[in-house]
Amino acid sequence: MRGETQPTVSVIGLGYIGLPTAAIVARAGMRVHGVDVSQEVVDTINRGAIHIEEVDLDGLVQGVVQRGLLSAATAVEPADVFVIAVPTPFAKDGKHTPDISYVLSAARSVAQVLKPGDTVILESTSPVGTTEAMRDLIATERPDLRMPGLCDGIPDVSLAYCPERVLPGRILQELTDNDRSIGGVTPRCARKALSFYKRFVRGTCVTTDARSAEMTKLVENAYRDVNIAFANELSMVADAMDLDVWEVIRLANRHPRVNILSPGPGVGGHCIAVDPWFIVHGAPEQTPLIRTARGVNDAKIHHAIARAAALVEAHPAARVACLGLAFKANIDDFRESPARLVAATLARRFGSRIAVVEPYAAELPREFAGTGAQLVDVDTALEDCDVLIVLVDHDVFRSVPLAERANKAVYDTRGIWPDQPEAAEPEALRKAG
Repeated sequence: MRGETQPTVSVIGLGYIGLPTAAIVARAGMRVHGVDVSQEVVDTINRGAIHIEEVDLDGLVQGVVQRGLLSAATAVEPADVFVIAVPTPFAKDGKHTPDISYVLSAARSVAQVLKPGDTVILESTSPVGTTEAMRDLIATERPDLRMPGLCDGIPDVSLAYCPERVLPGRILQELTDNDRSIGGVTPRCARKALSFYKRFVRGTCVTTDARSAEMTKLVENAYRDVNIAFANELSMVADAMDLDVWEVIRLANRHPRVNILSPGPGVGGHCIAVDPWFIVHGAPEQTPLIRTARGVNDAKIHHAIARAAALVEAHPAARVACLGLAFKANIDDFRESPARLVAATLARRFGSRIAVVEPYAAELPREFAGTGAQLVDVDTALEDCDVLIVLVDHDVFRSVPLAERANKAVYDTRGIWPDQPEAAEPEALRKAG
């Protein structure tokens, strides 16, 4: 790539994936124009600041903005490469139907500024066929452009799908180091997208067709969901049998071909808790296992609520600390978080007895309004609360020594305190298990 002219890049959607991607691409020397519907997000980035929590992202964004390589606006501008990283939530029909309207809206905006030679890449997690649907929409919007798969000869633009596979807290490293599956509407489209990703990805880039790449992303998260469901179901079995699930898993994992994951209060985030439903929606008669795993993981949330409520009721005079709201450790992302649902349910039931500790929140989410629950720091919780409910394995919670919690009643959904003394369980708590 040395000596070649760097393409200009437009990243549409500056959230948990779009902003880190824009910053990484800019660091590689490409001029990046970021687009977001929020004027507040745009203004924050143009100041060289960030609106999300991610390790080392603040310094990177500040640096590329100061160098003039990254800017943001609310409107799409012409570029050579367009990367779409907008949300794909459920439709509001109660049936877990994928909503690709944000993707299509972004594609419609991109279509207005497309020119021959451009490349459009979708990174949003999407149901199979979304990239082709995006292509068809652009073809309708721009009949003057020859579209891949719809014309004879060489098309004017290239379209591809390339999902991210990153771990919150390690996004910047994994955006560059992890392998990428690049699916083109045609093989030529895949090669054009490959040439873009090779400018900043150190991992292996594998080309395929767009539909296979779309399915690959869904399969990766459904695989994890199914395996987590086994661990969560095992934890509920262990509760019913009065067993220590962490001890059982520790011993079982000594088998050379067994690797049971860690259970928790459910499954959260905008990937694992959502993406398996995209497969179910596409093939409802062929997905009983994936559907069941989703049901098990959702059931674990309600199991955790019942266990936690029983512990609170068994200590009627005690204040209660719910530790964590994020969907996983050491991040500020509360999307689809089971911890958030457990804590909010307890707050609505027990009111001002509930204190919430979440080091990555400046205020409690809106569903806590009117409950009387308070956001406190971990030191205050340890001082004032006799019941601790561990919902997220943040490092700050792991670091609490036994001396500060030995005399507390604890429900640890994450297994971070294996040295916690066992207390005699009240009858209500045994029944909840």
